[in-house]
Amino acid sequence: MSQNEIEVVMLMTLDLTFTPELSNPTSSQFIALRGTVQPVLEANYQSLTGFRSINVRGFSAGSVVVDFTIRTTEVVDGELTAANLNLTQSFKPIAAVLGLTTEPFISPDPINFHYPVYTGQNRTLTCGPPPPQAGIGVVTGVSWTLGTNPVQNRGRFQITSSATGSRLTISNLVPSDRGAFTCTLVSGALRFIQRGRFTTTTLLAAPVLLVNRESNAVCRGGGNTDTPRRCCVQPPYRAQWVGVTPGTVQESVEQGNNCVQYDYRLDCTPTTVTTICRVIGIPGFQASSRLNIITAAAVICNNTRYGEGGVGDESRPGCGPGLEGERLAVCQASGVWLTRTNTCINTYIFTNINDFLTKSEILIQGDVPTFVANLSGLVSDNQTQITDSPVTISAIVDILTNVGNVSTIIKEDTMQSILNTVDVIVGDVTVESWADLNANRSLNTSSLLLSSMETITQFLSGDDFSVNTSSILLNRTRLSDPFMADINSSLVINLQNTNLTDTFITTITFSTLSNVLPPRTNASFNASQDANATGPEILINAAVVLIQLNGSRALRPNLTLSYRKRNTSLTEDPQCVFWNFQLLDFQGGWDDEGCTFVSDVDDVVECNCDHLTSFSMLMSTGLPPGAAEALDIITYIGVAISIVSLVICLIIEALTWKAMTRNTTSYLRHVSLVNIAVSLLIADIWFIIGAAITSETDPTEMVPLAACSAATFFIHLFYLALFFWMLVSALLLFYRTVMVFSHMSKATMLAIGFSLGYGAPLVIAVVTEAATAPQVPQGYIRDNNGCWLRWEDTFALLAFIIPAGVIVFINFVILIVVLTKMLRRGVESSHSEEKNTLLVILRSVAILFPTFGLTWALGVGVMVAPRNLGLHVTFALFNSLQGFFILVFGTLMDPKIRAALSRTIPALSSSSNQTRTTSGGGSSTGRWALLNRIRGRRGAYHVMSAANTSSSNTASESYLNI
Repeated sequence: MSQNEIEVVMLMTLDLTFTPELSNPTSSQFIALRGTVQPVLEANYQSLTGFRSINVRGFSAGSVVVDFTIRTTEVVDGELTAANLNLTQSFKPIAAVLGLTTEPFISPDPINFHYPVYTGQNRTLTCGPPPPQAGIGVVTGVSWTLGTNPVQNRGRFQITSSATGSRLTISNLVPSDRGAFTCTLVSGALRFIQRGRFTTTTLLAAPVLLVNRESNAVCRGGGNTDTPRRCCVQPPYRAQWVGVTPGTVQESVEQGNNCVQYDYRLDCTPTTVTTICRVIGIPGFQASSRLNIITAAAVICNNTRYGEGGVGDESRPGCGPGLEGERLAVCQASGVWLTRTNTCINTYIFTNINDFLTKSEILIQGDVPTFVANLSGLVSDNQTQITDSPVTISAIVDILTNVGNVSTIIKEDTMQSILNTVDVIVGDVTVESWADLNANRSLNTSSLLLSSMETITQFLSGDDFSVNTSSILLNRTRLSDPFMADINSSLVINLQNTNLTDTFITTITFSTLSNVLPPRTNASFNASQDANATGPEILINAAVVLIQLNGSRALRPNLTLSYRKRNTSLTEDPQCVFWNFQLLDFQGGWDDEGCTFVSDVDDVVECNCDHLTSFSMLMSTGLPPGAAEALDIITYIGVAISIVSLVICLIIEALTWKAMTRNTTSYLRHVSLVNIAVSLLIADIWFIIGAAITSETDPTEMVPLAACSAATFFIHLFYLALFFWMLVSALLLFYRTVMVFSHMSKATMLAIGFSLGYGAPLVIAVVTEAATAPQVPQGYIRDNNGCWLRWEDTFALLAFIIPAGVIVFINFVILIVVLTKMLRRGVESSHSEEKNTLLVILRSVAILFPTFGLTWALGVGVMVAPRNLGLHVTFALFNSLQGFFILVFGTLMDPKIRAALSRTIPALSSSSNQTRTTSGGGSSTGRWALLNRIRGRRGAYHVMSAANTSSSNTASESYLNI
């Protein structure tokens, strides 16, 4: 064949019986059949432009397959196709033509691409142009395959074609891209095939550099200091720092990585230094590392992950060994590093999830069951690495979307695998990851997940079945009219007027999808765009349920949904909604069109809707944005004042202890007061520690369970101790006023006081933690909002509410009994100092107990009416100022303490003398009105000199100022 000739290979199947002799070119049968067939072929194809010859090369089995070639100088579009169509008519006298194919031209040259190639890189595979002898004129069709699977023009694969060839661009290469790529170019009846292959030697795992992308170095003292800079890469690669001083580099191997380190010498001049670490011998693989040199005075943020920094400083500490991606945080004025970017992902997970993503883009229906089963296994075996990584969750949602796009039949076992995967990525531990994903509106991941579930559910097949996971319940059943389903007592579905027969209804109830779907509506979305907008926070307060009728929807069904509230403290403004994928420029959001609120009775909200899709119920917290921050500020200022007040109280008690504890009653009263102050002081300190634990925690991570549990335990213990010591004080008052003829020793009363004051709280705190901690994850403490006892699920908070409430009730009963007795006959005591002490205790009980009872009663009010901002502010204010109340009402309002303090501190004597002179005239201004009434009705309380004091005026003053 001359160089300018084109040889077209054809295979024609004739309806004849094949015999072995037809395989022998010298046999008479072969020669006879060839002599019959070839003239007909020549007559059929000789009209082709540039026709030269026809040559029958042989026969093969399969009826009789004729292998022949057509030689020509060119192939004109349409001519060969027309001649092939005429062939059937030409061969009628000989035999029926059962088939005719044109053998493709196989390129002897492989598809060309530059190698080696590394995972994560992009490559373009170029197919064509075909050589002249292939006969391909204008390319009219193109196809690519990877192995036996067709490559679709989407996702990581982009196909561009021209009249002479095609290009396949692959983004972010992964290990599953290893294999044979085949390109087929079509022009009429002719085909051109070219192949190329990625192998383990041409597609290599990319080197991963682990380096602090951006960090801060703090100069202290103005001297030169060395700051270590580290860079690591996995074997067999090696890394090097560029442009560093020779002799300062150290090499080591740690955790399977080759690492290099050099010590940067700081000269304490605030500046930014950029250095580069690169992989030796492989261009393009390098990472820059920025070092911000700041002074110690500028540091306000400091933790182990992001280091130190000033306001606005950025820190990119890298993801750590075995992880890929980026982590970025910015130092806030509050002293907290705020995470802005977290794409860290385990290298193993990254490789495998990308592999699944690639396969899902070329997935066919027959491979779906095995594919989703393998995906479920990978997700189940690596739950922690997956749930902590927003980028991994997003990739899994993309995989599920691709599964939905190719599915036509989904059976029970396949759906079980799919829901097992979904169950992991919507669990409670994924809250922070979904918050990151929903903050990036361009990703729209949550809406895509729900959309994929609706798509997949359309293709369920088989009889009735159900699928259960820890947070998802699927029921598929034959539809009846009416249809009713009670789902775990949390949701009742009643569907009527479907007008459909022989139809299946599928319901999928997601108990944790509130972690995934943002509670956004048109109004909330618009408000979020307005920086000055205020209003209540919207929450999803029920399970999310997807309802579908066998892939179709009834025209106007009458659907009633009865939701049981998840948070019963939210009592106002229920909204019956469905997820509208077209809302908010196709980002998706909750819409109430076609859904009507019916009733809200006994924490069950009833809704009526006239269509089927994914439903839930929204409710409002009632607190405007920013209110929580304002309440935090009030609380922290109040606690600071409380701590200072308690320290002052204890100092005053220490200075006046000897003078104030000369009789048993006074001694025990001040023991109670000191222990009340100490308990509250320790509780407040642990409150600050708990707040610090919460604020120092990375927003993308859970609060440290052990540290927060310890803080909660001690806060609970010492708040209870506060109440129990108040009970001790009340019991002392009751004992000294009612049981006047009983005489208990000081040691016995102290033993009872300390057993009740600390023993009872310790038992309650220990039992509470032991009983609630094992029940559910974090069953002892809250999921969020600081370190404190949990209310949901375990009701651990009752271990504080019930004892405190009972003590407040007992104290009020004691107060009434004591006042009644004193109004009737006065205090039976032989010493005026005992009388004075009892009256001081009475005043403390009458003021402190109602104050603290009211303080914590406000907390109950907040639970009942969470929308009332005034209650929130009042509760935060009174609860944080308890130490200040103890100082004022328990210490400073006691005239004996003031008198003793003035004698202890001479500088206060003049003011004390002035006080005695002013009040000694018997004026009732500022005195307790109730006790003035007591003194007026009964002559039992007269001005008396206090025993063992240097001034009768002082004793008189102590009594008159009660």
